[in-house]
Amino acid sequence: MEAGSDGIKDRISARGTDALGDLAQALADNPLFNQALEVALGARERVNEAGAHAMRNLNVPTAADVDRLGRRLRAVSERLEAVEDKLDQLGSDLTALRRLAERERSSGA
Repeated sequence: MEAGSDGIKDRISARGTDALGDLAQALADNPLFNQALEVALGARERVNEAGAHAMRNLNVPTAADVDRLGRRLRAVSERLEAVEDKLDQLGSDLTALRRLAERERSSGA
């Protein structure tokens, strides 16, 4: 009995998949649907731009502003890390030079 019900499920599933594919193709081929989709996407973009403009007028950063700031902070952090590494190296070099100078003074005296 279960083998028969699995066959029915598979056939129903295949029919549903086919029907969904046919519907998607019909929508893709429909110029009116495509025009409505373009209008909706254009409206969404205009709404996003208007929202960003309003937020800037209120001196509130947009998500793009925050992302840009985050990237800049990471870049500054990496540069600062490089400067710290260089300072550590210079400090080590200076210590080594002082030791060398002390040895020369003590052996020369």
